[in-house]
Amino acid sequence: PPALAPRPARVLLLATVLVVAVCGFVYELQIVALGTYLFGNSVFQVSIVLAAFVSAMGLGSLAAKPLLRRPVAAFALVEAAVALVGGLSAMALYAAFAWADLYQPAMIVTASAIGLLVGCEIPLLLSLMQRVRPRDAGVSVADLLAADYLGAVVAGIGFPFVLLPLLGQIQGAIAVGALNALAGLAVVWLMGGRARARLAAAPLAVLALLAAGAAASGRFEVTARQRLFDDPIVHAERSRYQEIVLTERLGGGDLRLFLNGDLQFSSADEHRYHEALVHPAMAGPHARVLVLGGGDGLAMREVLRYPGVERAVEVELDPAMIALARRDPRLARLNRGALRDRRVEVVTADAFAWLRRQSERFDVIVADFPDPDDAATAKLYSVEMYAGLRRRALAPGGRIVVQAGSPFFAREAFWGVERSVAAAGLATRPYHVDVPSFGDWGFVLAAAGSGGTPGLALRPPAGARLRFLTAAVLAGAAAFPADAGPLKVAPNTLNRPRLLDYERRAYRDY
Repeated sequence: PPALAPRPARVLLLATVLVVAVCGFVYELQIVALGTYLFGNSVFQVSIVLAAFVSAMGLGSLAAKPLLRRPVAAFALVEAAVALVGGLSAMALYAAFAWADLYQPAMIVTASAIGLLVGCEIPLLLSLMQRVRPRDAGVSVADLLAADYLGAVVAGIGFPFVLLPLLGQIQGAIAVGALNALAGLAVVWLMGGRARARLAAAPLAVLALLAAGAAASGRFEVTARQRLFDDPIVHAERSRYQEIVLTERLGGGDLRLFLNGDLQFSSADEHRYHEALVHPAMAGPHARVLVLGGGDGLAMREVLRYPGVERAVEVELDPAMIALARRDPRLARLNRGALRDRRVEVVTADAFAWLRRQSERFDVIVADFPDPDDAATAKLYSVEMYAGLRRRALAPGGRIVVQAGSPFFAREAFWGVERSVAAAGLATRPYHVDVPSFGDWGFVLAAAGSGGTPGLALRPPAGARLRFLTAAVLAGAAAFPADAGPLKVAPNTLNRPRLLDYERRAYRDY
């Protein structure tokens, strides 16, 4: 008989349903988030993980039928297994990516294994509820599903706002695995009878393994992360939005910033990128300048070289990136303290949402966003975004410049950005330069359509010596070779985020 009276026993079982539902949904979210951090393209990650997870849950429900004869022992073993696989899943997937470059096959296998085990839980818990208090099966199913759906809400809110910021991917998964093991122990205590000690052995053993994993997780993460980078890591943090890593070559000389594993700049040649991005747009009026993205402060550094700049606004999503650009001595030295300049106002907000509620006009707008390899960044390259800039932020006679990726490695994506800018009612002038860290890299200069196609000109302030860009280099930048020239591609919109497909196809062979 249960260790409690029927009503409290039923409450404990429903609480167990809630806990295991939270755990199952968190495992899904954690696998999706890790895949998005490592590869981008969140739509692909969500689709694959959900397909593998949910289909495996269906198979798990069928596989649970023979287990219903001994539901207490079966539930204890299932919880021990899901705690072990799910709790160590983030560590295993990170290792598969860092050492074996097999993340996506490992992701599918892991999601399927967890889904299979999670699918066994509900039939077993329903059987236990019926044994505690036999009644109309429909009532038991309704209670169980209510607790299960509530678990989805708790997981959906708790993962991004609590678990991920406080514990991160690896330790968060271990903590959730411990909850699964404790759920198994709770059922064993409630309904294990004289076999409690024997039935509790597996969940207790898994708790010990998870504790060992938690103790080793810090050292493991440092080792695995360093495996991904050529130079020593001098700073690493996971903010609410992304993983931020700074590396520096031994002896100094090459500082590199990586966001979610993607290179953002190398100090050896970043001047090529930022001079090409900023100075052509600054050749006209530039008293008021808006920089979107570019939280490292390097684009703003180039903007502030012009004495005529009276006001500059930096809009960056991640406050952790702004804080790093201001306080890290290496990065602050590189950006020359641009984000502390009295002319600069820093706004931490999503650029798309910020644009909708502001009405200030700017002579120059610099869009320095990461490449559009997931839905969150693809919207920043949409027709709607560029139309909003034209209508709500661009002053008469002003210019917009957009970093647009590589016209050689990502030809479809580059011309897709150009088509999106043009579809927003702007006249465009695409151009490209060589940045050794990135390869052939392109930009789109744009102006209001009535002003005609913007010309590429270079008018640096008196006394400012550019290290890379010259009038001759800029003149040649408008010419594209045959294998990187214009393509007829459709623009990117919120409804049809085509850039995700263009980006996904771009780097398959590289």
